[in-house]
Amino acid sequence: MSASVYKVGGMTCTGCANKVRNLLGELGGVDQVDVDLAAGQVAVRAARQVDDARVVEALEAAGYEAAPV
Repeated sequence: MSASVYKVGGMTCTGCANKVRNLLGELGGVDQVDVDLAAGQVAVRAARQVDDARVVEALEAAGYEAAPV
């Protein structure tokens, strides 16, 4: 299983964390999304490597700032 971590700006509450979790969970190939609201980070786990650009694009389209760690 592959894991990628992203720094996500703009997550301010559990509602944001749930939105991010659901949004990334809908990307093809993603098996699990772990959100660390306090650290402003998201870990994406998948059977194979997920394209960083797809994750960042999805987060930015939802109004968040994002970058791979």
